Amino acid sequence: MPNILLLNGSSRENGNTEQLTNILLQDVAHTHVNLRDFLIQPIEDKRHTPGGFTEVADDYEKLIQLVREHDILVFATPIYWYGMSGQMKLFVDRWSQSLRDPRFSFKEEMKTKKAFVVLCGGDDPYVKGLPLLQQFQYIFQFFGTEWLGYVIGKGNAPGEALNDQQAVQQANYWNKVFRSF
Repeated sequence: MPNILLLNGSSRENGNTEQLTNILLQDVAHTHVNLRDFLIQPIEDKRHTPGGFTEVADDYEKLIQLVREHDILVFATPIYWYGMSGQMKLFVDRWSQSLRDPRFSFKEEMKTKKAFVVLCGGDDPYVKGLPLLQQFQYIFQFFGTEWLGYVIGKGNAPGEALNDQQAVQQANYWNKVFRSF
């Protein structure tokens, strides 16, 4: 049975994105991480400097260790201004640091993982969320991570995503797939 890590990028507790992921992962063993509960600092880009990145006193190391320990990564984020949440973006941006980390081979490790995406937004998310899906696809492609699939939901005010029958149906479908792993 694979280890599943849910990386929830929502700033709202029990928001629409989280409600869809609850359906997706109901009765599925997983580790649930709310990025809002962790301090992730931006860093100066030192990918091309001889010394590499400067150490930062935040929670990134804890989070990247969880990523490294899990087989399937579920990225769940509201669609904020047609992109991923700021907290999710800070986390993914820090992967440049992990690519330079001499303690492990992050890119090689990411090749062994599978990824899934859950998006939720209120402004025509089935169309306007597509560039964000493509962004995730490019990230996974860069690492060689297998992309399993996605669910997009429509919801702005709390609880609205549960009224999106298409999203709920897709989340239920993928729940069966995740339970079969």
